Amino acid sequence: MPSASCDTFLDDIEDIVSQEDSKPQDRHFSRKHVVPKVRRRNTQKYLQEENSPPSDSTIPGIQKIWIRTWGCSHNNSDGEYMAGQLAAYGYKITENASDADLWLLNSCTVKNPAEDHFRNSIKKAQEENKKIVLAGCVPQAQPRQDYLKGLSIIGVQQIDRVVEVVEETIKGHSVRLLGQKKDNGKRLGGARLDLPKIRKNPLIEIISINTGCLNACTYCKTKHARGNLASYPIDELVDRAKQSFQEGVCEIWLTSEDTGAYGRDIGSSLPALLWKLVEVIPEGAMLRLGMTNPPYILEHLEEMAKILHHPRVYAFLHIPVQSASDTVLMEMKREYCVADFKRVVDFLKDKVPGITIATDIICGFPGETDQDFEETVKLVEEYKFPSLFINQFYPRPGTPAAKMEQVPAQVKKQRTKELSRIFHSYNPYDHKIGQRQQVLVTEESFDSKFYVAHNQFYEQVLVPKNPTFMGKMVEVDIYESGKHFMKGQPVSDAKVYMPSISKPLARGEVSGLTEEFRNRLGNHLNSVSHTSAATQQDSASSRMVLRLQRLHQDFALKMSVGLALFALLLALLVKVYN
Repeated sequence: MPSASCDTFLDDIEDIVSQEDSKPQDRHFSRKHVVPKVRRRNTQKYLQEENSPPSDSTIPGIQKIWIRTWGCSHNNSDGEYMAGQLAAYGYKITENASDADLWLLNSCTVKNPAEDHFRNSIKKAQEENKKIVLAGCVPQAQPRQDYLKGLSIIGVQQIDRVVEVVEETIKGHSVRLLGQKKDNGKRLGGARLDLPKIRKNPLIEIISINTGCLNACTYCKTKHARGNLASYPIDELVDRAKQSFQEGVCEIWLTSEDTGAYGRDIGSSLPALLWKLVEVIPEGAMLRLGMTNPPYILEHLEEMAKILHHPRVYAFLHIPVQSASDTVLMEMKREYCVADFKRVVDFLKDKVPGITIATDIICGFPGETDQDFEETVKLVEEYKFPSLFINQFYPRPGTPAAKMEQVPAQVKKQRTKELSRIFHSYNPYDHKIGQRQQVLVTEESFDSKFYVAHNQFYEQVLVPKNPTFMGKMVEVDIYESGKHFMKGQPVSDAKVYMPSISKPLARGEVSGLTEEFRNRLGNHLNSVSHTSAATQQDSASSRMVLRLQRLHQDFALKMSVGLALFALLLALLVKVYN
C-alpha cells in the first residue's frame, strides 16, 4: 500500500508497479525452476488436533470457571444460580482460581472495602490473563466506571442468561446485559426461581422472596442496583421450597433487601407467604427469616409473633436500627423513629420469649454528634443485642450521603471501636449453661473441630463431629458458652430427627436440573449428569461428537468428489463411443 505521505496521485492502481518490479513473463519463467519441497505430515499432531476442539470453541465442559461472591445472602443465592446454570450447560465449576479459564466475580456495593476487594480481584485476573465476567451490585449500579471498561457484565436481573455471557466472553467478546425484567410494563422480581443452582451448602436453600425495596436511604448504593420492590408470587416460592426439601435441604433462608416489604407490590404480605411456607416444612427442618426494616414489620406484629412461635420457624429476626438518634435517622431517610424500633423489639420479646433480635448500627454517619452517638450506646447497653453488626460509615459514590459534610475519619474509627468494646463487654449465653436444647446441625466450623448447629432461637451451638449428626436435629446439653456460641454434648438416648424426605445432594451437585431446562440447552445436552465427574464425561462425549461430525463431513466431501469424477468419466465414455 502507498503511504499516506505520498506527494503524487495515482491515475490507476496499476501505477503502483514500478519499473524495478518483475514482469509477468519473468515470474512465469522463474516458476519453471521452482522445485517443490515435500513436507512430512506430523501424524501425531494431526491426531491431537482432531481430538481437540478449535481454540475458539465453547463446547460445554472445555472451560473451567471460578466463581467468587461477596455480600449478602441474596447475592450468594444469585451466585448459586449462576454456578448451577453453567454446570448444567457443561462448564466445570472449580474452587481453584489459578486453574480456571474464566473468573466470574459477583460483587457487593454496600461498603467500600467490599468494592476494593472486587476491584483488586479484577486486576489480578487481568494480570493472570483470565477471561472475566462481572456480576452483582457494583457493575449494575455503576457500569461506566473506568476499571470496568471492556469487561463483560451481567446484571442482577439477568442471571438466567449467564451461559450466553460466559460463552461470548470466552470467544473474546465483551457483553453487557443490564436490563430490567418486565411483564406488560410491570417490573418482575428477577430471574426465575426454578433455575438450576449449586448450593454452597447442600443442606441450606437460600430463597430470594423479592428484589429491591421501597426505601430511599441516603447512604445506600444497593437501591441503585436492585431498584424498587418486585415480589415473587407465593406459589412460585412455595414450589421452590418443596423442591428444596425433595433434594435433602433441611434449612431454608428467606432473603431480600427487605423481607418485611414483601408482597406490597402484588397485593400480598409477608405473613401470608410465611403461613403457606410452614405448611410444606417437614418435621425437623427449619425456616429462617431475613432482614426486615421497622416500618413494614409494624403492620404485622401480631401475625409475625404467631409465626415466630411456630416450631419449624426460628425465633429470630434481623431488624436494623442503624442509629438511636432520630435526627440521624431523619438524615438517613429511614422512615421510622427510635420509638418505632423499640416498639417492634419490645412486642416481639414479650410475645416470643427468648427471641433473638439482630440489628445493624452505622458509626459516624454525616452530621452525627457525640450526643447522637451516646444515644446509640445507651440503646446497645439497654438491649444487649446478642448479634450486632457494627459498621463504620463509608460514603458511597452517587449517594446523597456522600455529598454531606463528613465526620472526621478518626472520630468514625473511635466510635466504631467504642461500640465494639461495649458489645464485647457482655456474654449473652452464660445463663443457658445446663439447658437441654434441640439443635439442627448444618455445617462444619471454620477450624474443622466441631459441627455447627442452631437452636430454636438461631443461636450457634457447637457439637462433636459425629457424621451421623449432619443434616439432623439432635438433643444436646449445653456445657459451655462464649461470646458468639455455645457448646453442646449430645444426649445419649435422645431421638435424632431426619428432616429431609430424601438424601441431600452431593457438594457441587446441580439442583433443579429440569427437563425443560435441558431442552432449552439443546438436545445434545439432555444427558448432562448432575455430578462433576459426569460433567467431565459429557465434555468428552461432546468432543467425540465434534470429531464424528468432522469425519462425517470429510467422508461426505470425498463421496461428492468421487461421484463428480465418476459422472465426468461416464460422460467422456459416452462421448467417445458416440
